[in-house]
Amino acid sequence: MSAEPRPEKPAKPARPAGRFRRMIERLSTSQEELHSAELQEDAEAAGCTRICDCHDRQIVKVTGTLRTVTLRPRAGVPALEAELFDGSAPLDVVWLGRRSIVGIEPGRRMIASGRISMTHGRRVLFNPKYELRPLGQEH
Repeated sequence: MSAEPRPEKPAKPARPAGRFRRMIERLSTSQEELHSAELQEDAEAAGCTRICDCHDRQIVKVTGTLRTVTLRPRAGVPALEAELFDGSAPLDVVWLGRRSIVGIEPGRRMIASGRISMTHGRRVLFNPKYELRPLGQEH
């Protein structure tokens, strides 16, 4: 045995991020994963907090796509509930005392802000300040 240290192996060069590689990645990625990645990029570009990073009682501004919209009474009061998804996690958005709101429909993108609360292990935003994204930006 020699006392000389072994020469270190050279580090592998980073894989090129060329057009062909991106095309292969897109082909091997599911449609849902692509949509989630697109929503997360949109949230970052809008300067919003990712939903998965939101904590109880935190004031946030989030963006995403409405996946479901339902009318569900809470304690005898009408409540319009929608699930907002930004690619990282879902968020329940609830408007108390409302049966419907023009423009709040599945597939619509929106920005919502307010104080997050945790209810039964889910993130909920009650009566948020919101902005509907123009229909031309829908994909």
